[in-house]
Amino acid sequence: MDTPQTPIPQHSYANFAPAPSASGVVDPDNPPWGLFGALGLLIVSFLLMVAAQVTFLLPYAVRRGIPFTPEAIAQFATKDPNALFVQVVAILPAHVLTLGLAWLIVTRGGKHPFLRTLGWEWGAGLTFWRCAGLAVLLLLVGMGIIWLTGKPDNALERLLESSRSAALATAFAATFTAPLVEEIMFRGLLYSALRRLVGTALAVAVVMLIFAAIHVPQYWPSYGVIATILLLSFVLTAIRARTGSLLPCFIIHLIFNGIQSVLIVLSPYIEQPTTPVAPPVTSLVLPVFELLARNSW
Repeated sequence: MDTPQTPIPQHSYANFAPAPSASGVVDPDNPPWGLFGALGLLIVSFLLMVAAQVTFLLPYAVRRGIPFTPEAIAQFATKDPNALFVQVVAILPAHVLTLGLAWLIVTRGGKHPFLRTLGWEWGAGLTFWRCAGLAVLLLLVGMGIIWLTGKPDNALERLLESSRSAALATAFAATFTAPLVEEIMFRGLLYSALRRLVGTALAVAVVMLIFAAIHVPQYWPSYGVIATILLLSFVLTAIRARTGSLLPCFIIHLIFNGIQSVLIVLSPYIEQPTTPVAPPVTSLVLPVFELLARNSW
């Protein structure tokens, strides 16, 4: 007599470690990672960025003979053009390490293809040129918002004005590393894990707000820029939800940042109508240093 089989409950581990297809590809909306993995990568990526910036900055401060006190370091980090440049350059190795950790989480140590598991394909009729057009439209809307709210005065704006080298390093990171890292973290890992846990609408809202919130310190109190970041975050996350694909989000983000990077590079030769509205998280410690510098005595 056959032993009756107990049905597997819907909340079982199977829902959190889906079996790949014959080609080894996992549905991006039912990924082989969970919320803890996605949030863990987000937290570790910020810690890596802070650690890299502090690691690069402190030896330079010692070489320049800066007193090793919070007030002196804060003043040096926010006023010295080379110190600002060093903080931007430090982002690049932090981004590379973040991508390596993302690969480990997404592929589960090489068991799944990285980009295909993230949904790295076109979807819902979106092509490169349609994404490019949408990126330009978002940028124009953002410039309009900033024009209405006034010229920004924030940590990032002061960083761009500090030196030509800092501005060029920011433009490089904004184009070549930030869009890829941020889309993989937010619309890739975090959105997929949240969608499975709380549904599409709430996942879109949470990812949109978290993405915007991490940019607030460097843009505060430029309300127009913050509003533009919220708009960009909503559009990118909604596209990820609508198409199930990450590639269109990356292309839009890349072009959105890339156009502004070109404006940064050409800034000595042209008069910009507005300032850039969404370069990368250029310095997580710079707003803290500015706060310390303003309150030092």
